[in-house]
Amino acid sequence: MEQDKQFIAGLTQAWRDEMRSARNYHALAKRESNPDKQAILVRMAEAEERHAERWLVRLRELGADPGKYTESPVDRLRRSMLLKSDTTVAAKMLEAGESEADKLYEVLMATAQTENDKNSLLDAQREERSHTRMLQEFEGSPSHPQRRLDTLLRRETWHVHAGGWIGQAIYGVNDGLGAAFGVVSGVAGATQANGQFVLLSGFATAIASALSMGSGAYLAMKSQREVYEAEVEREKHEIQNNPKEELEELELFYQLKGFTEGEAKAMAQRLSEKPDQLLKTLVHEELGLSEESFPNEWSSAISASVSTAIGAAIPVLPFLFTSGMHALLISLIVSTIAHFVVGASKVLVTGRSWVKSGIEMTLVGLGEAAITYCLGLLVAPTIG
Repeated sequence: MEQDKQFIAGLTQAWRDEMRSARNYHALAKRESNPDKQAILVRMAEAEERHAERWLVRLRELGADPGKYTESPVDRLRRSMLLKSDTTVAAKMLEAGESEADKLYEVLMATAQTENDKNSLLDAQREERSHTRMLQEFEGSPSHPQRRLDTLLRRETWHVHAGGWIGQAIYGVNDGLGAAFGVVSGVAGATQANGQFVLLSGFATAIASALSMGSGAYLAMKSQREVYEAEVEREKHEIQNNPKEELEELELFYQLKGFTEGEAKAMAQRLSEKPDQLLKTLVHEELGLSEESFPNEWSSAISASVSTAIGAAIPVLPFLFTSGMHALLISLIVSTIAHFVVGASKVLVTGRSWVKSGIEMTLVGLGEAAITYCLGLLVAPTIG
C-alpha cells in the first residue's frame, strides 16, 4: 500500500514535470528564429505532452486524478529566465531538467507494480535521454570544427577507457609491479631480506594480483556488453511498437547534424528499409554505443592477467638467484628501471611526455617501496 502511494506521488510529479517541460519547449520554439531548430523544439514539446497524457491516463486509472495543471510562480519565473537566455544557456538549463526527469523515472521503475508501467516508464526515460543528446547538439553548431573535435575527443576517451589490449597490458604491468614491489620491500624490511619469505610473499602477491586483475577485466567487459545488448533489445522493442516515433527521432538527430529536413527524412527512410542497420544507428545516435567499441572479454582477461603477473614477477626474480640485502639491492635497481619503462610506455595510451611519465612512475614506485620497507622494519621486532 505504501509503495502504491509512492508510485502515485512520483507519477504525479512526472506528469507535472512533463507539462512544464512541454510549455518550456513551446515557448522556446516561438522565440527560435532558425526554422529547423524551431521544428525540433516543437517536436520535443509534443513528445513531452505525450508523456504527460500517458501519466494522466494512468493516474486516473489508479483513482488519483491530479486535475488541471496549474503553473506555480516559480515555474513562470524559470521560464522567463529561460527565454531571456541565449540558445546555449537555455539548452543547458533544459538539459538539466531532462537529467532530473531521467532520475525520477529510475525511482518510479523501482516502485512500479506492473510490467506495463515499467515498460512505459522505460520508454519515456529513453526518450528523455535522446532529448538530452539533442540539447547537447543545441549547445554548439554541429558543423563547427571545435564542436566536431570535442565529439571526436570524447569518443576517443571513451574508447581508451573501454579497453584495448595495449592499454590493458600496460596498466596490468603497472599494477602488478607496484603491488609486488611494495610487498617485497615490506617483507624484506621485516625479515632482513630473508629469501624464502620474500619469494613466498612475492609470488603469492603475483598470483593474487593476476587473478584479481584478470577477473576484474573480464567482469567489466562482460557487464558493458550486457548493458549494450540490453539497450539493443529495448531499442528493438521500441522500433517494433513505435516505428514512427523512432524514425522521427532519427530525423531530428540528422537535422541537428546539419542536414535539411528533407535530407534527414530521406536518410531515415532509407535506413528503415534495413532493420538491422536502423537498429544499430539508433543505438549509436541515442546512446553513443557501438558494438565495435567493446573488446572481447576473454582477451581482456588474459591480457590483464598475464601482464599483471609479468609486472609482479620483476621485483621477485632476483631472490630466485641470490638472497639477503644483495638480492634486495638488485630488486631495487631492476624494479626502478621497470617503473620508468612502464611509465614511459603509458605514452602509447595517454599521449603525454614519455620522460615525465616515466619519472613520475619511478618516484611513485620508490616512495611506495620506502614506506613499506620502513613499516617492515617497525614490525620486525615482533617477528619471532
